[in-house]
Amino acid sequence: MSETQTTEIASSDAQASEISIAEIIKNGLWNNNPALVQLLGLCPLLAVTGSVVNALGLGLATLMVLIGSNTIVSLIRNHVSDAVRLPAFVVIIAAFVTCAELLMKAYTYELYQILGIFIPLIVTNCAILGRAEAFASKHHVGYAALDGLMMGLGFLLVLVMLGAIRELFGHGTLFASMQLLFGPDASNWVVQPFGDNYSFLIAILPPGAFLVTGLLIAGKNTIDAALKRRADANKERPVKGAKRIRTTGHIS
Repeated sequence: MSETQTTEIASSDAQASEISIAEIIKNGLWNNNPALVQLLGLCPLLAVTGSVVNALGLGLATLMVLIGSNTIVSLIRNHVSDAVRLPAFVVIIAAFVTCAELLMKAYTYELYQILGIFIPLIVTNCAILGRAEAFASKHHVGYAALDGLMMGLGFLLVLVMLGAIRELFGHGTLFASMQLLFGPDASNWVVQPFGDNYSFLIAILPPGAFLVTGLLIAGKNTIDAALKRRADANKERPVKGAKRIRTTGHIS
């Protein structure tokens, strides 16, 4: 191994030690959520979230690709030159997307047909390539896999929340057609809180996707602002109890 490669490995390990597991988890699920903060992958997020089953299917496929690509990118990070780094990352991501596509064709073919082009388009998801470049290529494999898991879970949770809200207010159902993902036994999971004849078209159209996404982002920003105000108030709160004061010198 050359001296340059040894220096790169040492630098990478030093960077890895600067971030904790708790920070990786918090960043993926909340602070740096790819959908609500980075605003990446919005095309599939807005297009296929008309129901929970669609959102869950796409979210699980994206999660698998994120974990796999982050892991492999971290393993090869010190063996790929800068000139071919990004093409190599794209090839790795495309390989995992192909695996996800073949698995969906084999086990959830009807759902695969519904999601259509958005499964292959995971290759172009900026959130996946961004994590490979910004994190996995700079940290060891354990942290890279955890980052992929947390970022994927953060994206999956937003997809499912968006799909649940749009399905509930658009069709008046929840967990409809879950048999497409979980088999025939899931066909009776559907819930209809508003009755059989309810529908609200705007919620399942593209404008509804934008409105619900905006409300989720606004809700997160409101929670962050409230937490910041509480933290600032705790910092400024005076300490209760008696204080010891030491005086020196002479008083005339």
